[in-house]
Amino acid sequence: MKRIILVAIMFWNLIFGNAIEPEDWANKARYAQANQELLTGNNGPVNIVMMGNSITEYWEELHPQFFKENGLVGRGISGQVSSQMLARFRQDVLNLKPRIVVINCGTNDIAENNGPYNEDITMDNIMSMTELAIHHGIQVVLSSVLPTDSYCWNPEVADVVGKIHRLNNRISAYCDSRHLPYLDYYPSMTSNDASMIASYTDDGVHPNSAGYDVLEVKLLEMLGKISQYYNNQ
Repeated sequence: MKRIILVAIMFWNLIFGNAIEPEDWANKARYAQANQELLTGNNGPVNIVMMGNSITEYWEELHPQFFKENGLVGRGISGQVSSQMLARFRQDVLNLKPRIVVINCGTNDIAENNGPYNEDITMDNIMSMTELAIHHGIQVVLSSVLPTDSYCWNPEVADVVGKIHRLNNRISAYCDSRHLPYLDYYPSMTSNDASMIASYTDDGVHPNSAGYDVLEVKLLEMLGKISQYYNNQ
């Protein structure tokens, strides 16, 4: 029921969000207080920021203990496309000075949450976030778009599977070219190379608790490899 309500809210925001777009299109205010508390509190340095959309936001909501135990700071906002994430990247990532940022985005671009999808623009936004983080001494991990074959809030989007494959291939190739870790969730979340495994999702797009269990294994494997690399330097 909670997931249905959240999807309904996201759908409402997509339809009526233009009314508030001029004031805070990227929703920078969402984490403003939490960021200030991190910067002025006695919690120590930020270790890992999870930058994303609803997939990241719901992850922390469903498994808050996992975030707490592993030093993860969730900065996911439901419905956001890559351009909105780029617009708030300074407030929600750079200013926190984390050691690592894990970026997951792209599915809402493909879902046309902010207008027609343009793969080149999405990649430009991903590369811009990456280059900004690197410039500020932050280790970047780029993750794949999760599998789905349709979007329940915009079922008219065509060739969803093909668009996800092409974007993931470009993200992977970019990581290779920049010697960056590529966190490929995709193979573990699908059995037919198209849709998400039914037991891992309630709506075909967002992982449920069992789905997040799978993501957590992949994430911890990647973070372990990064820690091992730096320990051997």
